[in-house]
Amino acid sequence: MNPTLVALELKRIGRDYVGLFFIAVLPAFMYVVFGAAQTFAEEDIGRGNVALYIMISMAVYGAVTATVSVGGMAAVERMQGWGRQLGLTPLRDTAYIGAKAIVAMAIACIPIVLIYGIGVATGAKGDLWVWFVTAGITLFGACLFALYGLIFGLAFKSESAVGAASGSLVIFAFLGNIFIPLSGVMLTIAKFTPLYGLVSLARYPLTEGYSVDMSGNLSHEALWVPLVNVGVWTAILSLLTVYLVRRGRDRQ
Repeated sequence: MNPTLVALELKRIGRDYVGLFFIAVLPAFMYVVFGAAQTFAEEDIGRGNVALYIMISMAVYGAVTATVSVGGMAAVERMQGWGRQLGLTPLRDTAYIGAKAIVAMAIACIPIVLIYGIGVATGAKGDLWVWFVTAGITLFGACLFALYGLIFGLAFKSESAVGAASGSLVIFAFLGNIFIPLSGVMLTIAKFTPLYGLVSLARYPLTEGYSVDMSGNLSHEALWVPLVNVGVWTAILSLLTVYLVRRGRDRQ
């Protein structure tokens, strides 16, 4: 039943054209407008150019949006009775979670493949290994944010939860140094936001920790900073998910 469930989930998501637009088309469009179409896109940065830098950022945003949507819908389905229906089948909870994980990773691949493909065609340049390593970090790092979607689904228990989760990601993307380079106080705040660590890790193979702010100032950041950010937010999101699951059971 596992492959059947995965196939049905992929087919259902594939029919959601609006959702796919925000997951893949919108980030790709933003890369083209703010990256490939700009005159500074060909300037060198680290082991590649600025176009590759912006491409990685937009791929992270698209992949995270994908996993948040899958996680949010999984929570909503369980709260609305789909879990009880599955309880009548031989499917175990571990298999259900595994199927959702496969679906989340498959959907997260869509924006990554699309944006990286457009990057190849529009002049994004970098060492070959950088392309593969940054794509891998983006894919596996984005899976963490399925917990983010789960939290919204468990807390709001309605389909609007997915929209709220995805909408809040836009704010965190701005605060997390994804859309525009931050500096000063805003950069300090950014280091405490959930998306900062992931996008910094994804860029690290390209930039080796160096970045340029809006004023043109060059700065370097140690690898442990984004690693700590990802670790702390993983713990926070995991604890919140466990708390909300237990609270839901207590009410039942």
